[in-house]
Amino acid sequence: MILKKLHFPLYMLFFVLLFATQSCEKKKQHNSAKKPDVTDINRLLDIGHKHYENEELDSSYYYYNKAKSLAEIKKDTSRIIHSLAWIAQIQADFGDNSGSESTAVEALPFLDNNDKYPNGRWNIYNTLGNNYLHTFDNVNALYYFNKALIIKTDPIEKYGIRNNIALVYMAQEKYQDAIQILSLLTLKKEILEDPEAYSRILDNLGYCYYKVGNPKALAYLNQSVKIRLQENNDRGLTGSYYNLFEYYKKNNLNLALNYINLAYEKATKVNHVDDRLECLAQLIQNSTGNQSKKYSLLYLKINDSIYKVRLKAKNQFAKIRYDSTKEKNENLKLKAQTILQQEQQQNKHLLLYFVVAVIITMSIVVGNFLVAKNKREKIKSAYNTEIRIAKKLHDELANDVFHTMAFAETQDLSTNANKEILISHLDTIYSRTRNISKENSSIEAGPLFTSNLKEMMSAFNSSAINVLINGIDTIDWPNVDNNTKITMYRVLQELLVNMKKHSHCSLAVIIFKKNENKLQIDYSDNGVGATIEELNLKNGLQNVENRIQSIKGTITFETKSDKGFKVHITFPI
Repeated sequence: MILKKLHFPLYMLFFVLLFATQSCEKKKQHNSAKKPDVTDINRLLDIGHKHYENEELDSSYYYYNKAKSLAEIKKDTSRIIHSLAWIAQIQADFGDNSGSESTAVEALPFLDNNDKYPNGRWNIYNTLGNNYLHTFDNVNALYYFNKALIIKTDPIEKYGIRNNIALVYMAQEKYQDAIQILSLLTLKKEILEDPEAYSRILDNLGYCYYKVGNPKALAYLNQSVKIRLQENNDRGLTGSYYNLFEYYKKNNLNLALNYINLAYEKATKVNHVDDRLECLAQLIQNSTGNQSKKYSLLYLKINDSIYKVRLKAKNQFAKIRYDSTKEKNENLKLKAQTILQQEQQQNKHLLLYFVVAVIITMSIVVGNFLVAKNKREKIKSAYNTEIRIAKKLHDELANDVFHTMAFAETQDLSTNANKEILISHLDTIYSRTRNISKENSSIEAGPLFTSNLKEMMSAFNSSAINVLINGIDTIDWPNVDNNTKITMYRVLQELLVNMKKHSHCSLAVIIFKKNENKLQIDYSDNGVGATIEELNLKNGLQNVENRIQSIKGTITFETKSDKGFKVHITFPI
């Protein structure tokens, strides 16, 4: 009986929904027949480019991101790609190669199986190649430069890619391969008519000749300097003077130092921080006494300053993207509400007759929606956890597994020596897998914290490494904040992982002390240590510093090559 009573309202509701759907479909077809207006997108792109030319990169990023959002709404693929390419370039200019890579990769789905946008494809591939080149991933750099090379573009762009491929070969110390490419480029008409490109290729070619001991090196290096002086190309002169420093440093140190000072002056003039740091590193290595100390302090000051600037820029870029996404979602929501209101108005005289049926049906739909939403959220949470662990496995195990597979495929495993090596590789993979499992497990911050902390640190003991722990039982752990304890646990874990990976030490000592209302932890080992440059490249140690700052603590590193490694940590308790 109830089903019979519901049948008619549900039937009529279906009729109303069908009518509304057909009406919306007609409107969509009518709107899709109109040609999208790209005037606003082009205006935003022009503003972004003007800011870029004026080196106002944060403003340029903002307008390119606005252009991308508007292009996404209008489904304008070419301008989406164009915007992403420039955003990726700006991130690379700020030294954020990982962010630049992510942005460029975002454009790849728009390029797949589509040859309509050769310029956008070329820009994205070239950006990815440069990012991988600057992060020492020469294999991927070569892969994307070669993909860019086969795209139909104007000759000067193709020659630029060939020069980039030569740079990859130079990074791989394949100087003869680089010379073969660069020598051919010096004969191209388009290169000869472009002083900047010609001087760059001459400089690279001169450096390669120097590396292979060819006496023609100096002539090419000097010719590049001459052209760049004529063109007032201070950025290019930085590289030229640096290469002349490399050329003279073994046989004429005074002249070499004169060139590295000139390179530093030019890098300072054009405000290229990475080149300044590279020049200072050479001045530190080739100076003594107070002069070396002066350069070292200046290096640290500049390095600290640029780190803060880039971190601020990275955070600012993230906020721009967040605000843009939020605005876009709000606009879409408003647009959807407007359409819904119009449709409701148009169909109001029909919907009044079926309000009861609508309420009943919507109750069912909402109930199912809430159940489905709750299920999706649970799945999403589990999925995010899987992604995080999968990324950890990829980052830490991919290379080991690859090398182990390569070893197993290429070596004779019937010999005892190779069997031992293979077993050692597999043991390393097993240990890292176990460590990842422990790192992603929850940390007991209650009564078992002290014993678990001791167990974690003791687990790094081996036949080759002795880890000594002192003063841990003198700390009143129950009165230490749980978040602080968990952070400290992770910090010590990352320090010990870094020790095991890189230190090559036989002894590591961890001392706990309480100074008034602060906890002090001193870590030291007798390993190989590291230079400042090497230290800056260790992401694990950067994570340590970030964790300590999150609990309002301080951390200092003391390290030199072959002088061991020390870390001093203090934080309030």
